[in-house]
Amino acid sequence: MTDFFTMNPGETAAPLPPGPVLCTGTAGMRRIHRVFLWAYEEAPGLVRSATAGDTVRAAYVGEVLGNFDKLLHIHHESEDELMYPQLAERAPACALHVGQMLEQHRQVTQRLEVIEPLRLRWTETADAATGEELAGLYEDLSAVLNVHLRREVTEVMPAVDRVLTQKEMQAAAEHGSNQVSNKFLVGYLGMVLATNPPADRRELFKEIPAPVRLAYRLIGRRMYRKQYATLFPGRPIPETL
Repeated sequence: MTDFFTMNPGETAAPLPPGPVLCTGTAGMRRIHRVFLWAYEEAPGLVRSATAGDTVRAAYVGEVLGNFDKLLHIHHESEDELMYPQLAERAPACALHVGQMLEQHRQVTQRLEVIEPLRLRWTETADAATGEELAGLYEDLSAVLNVHLRREVTEVMPAVDRVLTQKEMQAAAEHGSNQVSNKFLVGYLGMVLATNPPADRRELFKEIPAPVRLAYRLIGRRMYRKQYATLFPGRPIPETL
């Protein structure tokens, strides 16, 4: 099976700055990007799974997708503030790629801003036409993310690994976590683990603070399984740790 994170013909990676590798940003970015790719591939179908007038289902799906939308926005915000300015300053030869990635972030933000009011209206009404429009917007967002999330890993992150320290990358990863409920984050961890290969799951879990690992074992895994079963009734629940 071909790895998703592979450059297409005609694409070129940013110039690698001299010096040693300082952080493991590429590996971490792959793990996080996998769950976003999965979530937005599933989003249109989840919206369409709510029949017209089923406001209970629409509210549940809308809340989950709204959390992912917020998390995606926070993820890009952290990169805009804590990764790309540092890369541009410390590796000026990467300026073209930095500009491209920031433009792609802008395109994602524009789509999220259009999605939000429509999603909120749909969760209240479960209107069929509104739901179909929302599903189409998520399809469009998914297509944009399929390009951006791949190119960021393949073209930019190897350069980031040479100019940002592990401490700086960790700060970027933790940025804005207080903007999302702990309940969602613990359940979200289950989805991150489920969408990554076994070896990546183990490495990711080792990097998580001990209190979070304990919370996941005590309640998070159960929350993840319940949420997955509610979102995808009848579908086998992917294993985690």
